[in-house]
Amino acid sequence: MIMMLVIPNFFHCKPLMIKATAISADKLTGALIHQDIVTSLSLACLLFLSACSDKPNVIQHADDYSSSGHHQVYVVSHDWHTGFVIPSTKVYESIPALQERFEQSRNIEFGWGDKKFYQAEEITTSLALRAILWPTETVVHAVAVPENVRGYFSNSEVERLCLNDKEITTLVAFISNSFSKSSLAEVEPLSEGIYGDSQFYKGAGTYHLLNTCNEWTAKGLKSIGMDIVPTSKFTAESIMNYLHDRQITKRDPLATMADSKCLPGRETR
Repeated sequence: MIMMLVIPNFFHCKPLMIKATAISADKLTGALIHQDIVTSLSLACLLFLSACSDKPNVIQHADDYSSSGHHQVYVVSHDWHTGFVIPSTKVYESIPALQERFEQSRNIEFGWGDKKFYQAEEITTSLALRAILWPTETVVHAVAVPENVRGYFSNSEVERLCLNDKEITTLVAFISNSFSKSSLAEVEPLSEGIYGDSQFYKGAGTYHLLNTCNEWTAKGLKSIGMDIVPTSKFTAESIMNYLHDRQITKRDPLATMADSKCLPGRETR
């Protein structure tokens, strides 16, 4: 018989249709079928159980997201992948090594994902399947971003968040925990990044079906107090739709001048 395997493409939000090798069902013994089923279910269970605890872990935040702070943070969608843009001064407090690398930058964008897929010059189906179906090593991608974040990401969809002091501290802690660190708490730089002034670093945790780059973003959002289920956010679209539907914009006419510069809103250019 001909087997058709339908796998969600969590990188481009479209299904991948893969035609499996023709297999004669009558040549498979009951024992082999049973073994395949047990193996598949065991792997699925392991992935499910590890989804909530797989590094980097959500940092529990006592309060709901306020949307009224003066720290301006962005969530950026790159079609298949999402990341955070955070003021560099807050990052340097937690990860001093990045100050040496990105000293002049006003902001730093962070993304997390599969090591080979993220760094690949050419995206292939085999790389995508490997990343989704088997736990793999990860990297953090850090990019220097100027003050004009919207201008820098002019072709991307952007959501802007207003974090208070506790929220940004928690988010930066989550970002910091996404790096694999040495016994001296030092981050490990790898190759140059894929655009702009950027750098890859060795990441913490493993990448798989229930711990993808967009679920990583959802973990960061949950860490600042948002009511979001990371394991349900497979695609970049699901992340951006969640932020939009949540109506995070808060336009208070009595806001201070500092807060008035941080009015969240959906921006696509």
